[in-house]
Amino acid sequence: MIQTAKALLVDDRRENLMALEAILQGLPVQSVAVESGEAALKQLLVDDFAVILLDAQMPDMDGFETASHIKRRERTRHVPIIFLTAADKDAQLALRGYAVGAVDYLTKPFDPWVLRAKVSVFVELWVKTRQLAAQSDLVRERETQWRALTDAVDEATTLLRGDTPDGRARAVELLEQARWGNSL
Repeated sequence: MIQTAKALLVDDRRENLMALEAILQGLPVQSVAVESGEAALKQLLVDDFAVILLDAQMPDMDGFETASHIKRRERTRHVPIIFLTAADKDAQLALRGYAVGAVDYLTKPFDPWVLRAKVSVFVELWVKTRQLAAQSDLVRERETQWRALTDAVDEATTLLRGDTPDGRARAVELLEQARWGNSL
């Protein structure tokens, strides 16, 4: 079963986090809100996320530094980051965001429906990726079972060609074990 997608919301202002949670309400995503870059990095050690909504301007560790840490970690480097900032439309800030690995950069106030649409796309991609991984695991499991069955048939065939009573008994045993999926 595929787990519920999560969105990590990072902003030093509680009212902004509450607004983001309200915007995402009704989407098939669980919001996890934290108030600092440090808290975001800690949260990323214990949870997997479909998307990160990251405030660019925060005290101590700003969003750019946080994103840089996120992108350096093997486990989190592929999580999409959308920067949100109240700063004016300074092209340098947007370029800095993209340079540290952001997939988008939105200036407040932004259209909540646009943000919902963007988050929805990343959630859907996350779910599809998990579904593909589960299907891939199932295919590998079936291939392993098929190889074991083929090996059992090959060994049983060799034993039957030997035409000995012990060989026939062992061949039947191998085929029965293979049929019921018992280990050989």
